[in-house]
This record gives sequence, C-alpha cells and structure tokens, in this order.
Amino acid sequence: MKRIFLVEDDKAIARNLVLLLRSEGFTVTHAPTRSEALAALAGNKFDLALIDISLPDGNGFTVCTEIKEAQDIPVIFLTAYDDEGSVVTGLNMGADDYITKPFRPRELIARIGTALRKSGRSGSGFEISGLHVDMTSGVVKKNGSEIFLSALEYRLLLVFINNPKNIITRGKLLDELWDAAGEFVNDNTLTVYIKRLRKKIEKDPARPQIILTVRGTGYRLGNEYA
Repeated sequence: MKRIFLVEDDKAIARNLVLLLRSEGFTVTHAPTRSEALAALAGNKFDLALIDISLPDGNGFTVCTEIKEAQDIPVIFLTAYDDEGSVVTGLNMGADDYITKPFRPRELIARIGTALRKSGRSGSGFEISGLHVDMTSGVVKKNGSEIFLSALEYRLLLVFINNPKNIITRGKLLDELWDAAGEFVNDNTLTVYIKRLRKKIEKDPARPQIILTVRGTGYRLGNEYA
C-alpha cells in the first residue's frame, strides 16, 4: 500500500481527506503543524506528501524542502490561495503539483496517481490467491478476468488489504464502512456483505482463502498475499 503524508491544519478537511485516501487504498499519516510534520518525517517513510501551504507555526514551503531533502518523494501542495505567486513559489520549491481548495476528490486522486507514476512509485497492485487488485484504477481481477464489486464491497476489501497482518474485529469493520460509505451499516448488513464479497472473490466461498474468519474475534486476510 502506498503511504501518504498529509500535512493539513484544518481538522474537517484533514478528516475528510484521511477518509477519502483510506477508501482508495492508501495508508495515511496526518500532521497538523510544521513541527509535528518534521517529527513524523524523521521516523517514517512515505511515497507522497500532500501539504497545506498555510500552517499555524510556519508554512508548507519549508516542509516541502525538508521532505525533498530527506526522502525525495512527490509533493502536492494544497492551498486556498489561487494567485500566480504561490503557484510559482511552490513549484520552485520542488513541488510536483499544486491544487487549489476546494478541490474535487476524484481530481485529487487522479493527481496523486499521476505523481506516483511519474516518480516510479505507483506499484499499487495487490495479489492474493488469484485475486489482483489495482488500487490506482480500482480494477479487481480474479484469475485474470475482471470482476465487478459494489462501492461498499470494494471498500470492505480495501480494509483487509490495508491491514494484511491484523485481525479485524466486526466493530472495526462497521466503523470503517460507515465512515467511508457515508451510510449506516449494521451487524446483519456486514454479514451479508462479507458473504457477497466472498462469493465474488473466493475460489470456493465455503472454504475461503482470502477473507478468513477468526472465531469469536472477527476476520483476517489470508497469508498468501503479495
């Protein structure tokens, strides 16, 4: 999974971005200030950074410089400023792209995909037991043939892909799906969606190899993933 570093001080914007990015299969680390961003940068590796230019204890330009020096990953600036000076400054600081708030979610995801491809970091494929998931395009294939998942089924699958070594409780799945889908998902509905997803992705839904049941706890991803 690609790791996104989000530096954004607006709590509402940050929360929505985290939900959006996670629903698209990314792992997200969020820092609301320049100082917290630099601290997070010291102990983590990322594939791309989304940086707000206006921060409470400085600006995103200096964070961009630190990121480029430390990891040299693609940087996309998020800003409310639409003037030519900010655009030029951001690009001169080494930014790979620039998007003005408010922005359309699909446009942002597309720009992230483009930046990752240009940097050679777009290896967003995930494979397990004959199932291939391209998290950039959202295409899911089973033994080479494309299969079609509903939006909620796809998000459910991404929860497992994003937590390949963890047991995922039913409570966590309910929280993830409710937040991502923007609709209420109850325990009975979750059981139905697990059954539907297994029917589409498993070779034998009665003997699942991809989504395994951990009795009394929840579920986990099978071991044969790449």
